[in-house]
Amino acid sequence: MNILWAPWREQYVVKAANPSKKDNCVFCAVLKERKDRKNLIFLRTEHSFAVLNIYPFNGGHSLVIPNRHVQDLSQLNEEEMKDLMDLVIRTKELTTKAIAPQAFNIGLNIGHIAGAGIPHHLHVHVVPRWKGDVNFMPAIFETKVMPISLTTVYKKFKDADKTRNRKA
Repeated sequence: MNILWAPWREQYVVKAANPSKKDNCVFCAVLKERKDRKNLIFLRTEHSFAVLNIYPFNGGHSLVIPNRHVQDLSQLNEEEMKDLMDLVIRTKELTTKAIAPQAFNIGLNIGHIAGAGIPHHLHVHVVPRWKGDVNFMPAIFETKVMPISLTTVYKKFKDADKTRNRKA
């Protein structure tokens, strides 16, 4: 296996090393910081927020996260659950408008064993998909080619949301 050195991930890994403590939760930290552009938060609602995944599977891969630090869907009250699911739908619609994917994977990994990189703060993945987006690079070289930058996707999402707000 080839090694891709990624020292910029150190801060993320250190913060995620003890995710059971709310103070060390990267999601709680970016929510509290209120620097949406810097942290790539593109939508906020009363109980949730949507942010671009900084380690995306595909360009436009977003996370929809409840504001309250919980690790399981069963810990959300009805209002929080509705808000979270409404924001998932809004994020999917915004992604469609901004970058026109052909399909989506939308889901949750609950618990470390299920693949949750940050298992103690629930989050929903919204992953745009296109025909041919998985090619020989990950299969042969274990390397994902990302054809669009986070800043470009963020701008497209914000522009698409402005258009939506004018129609509302």
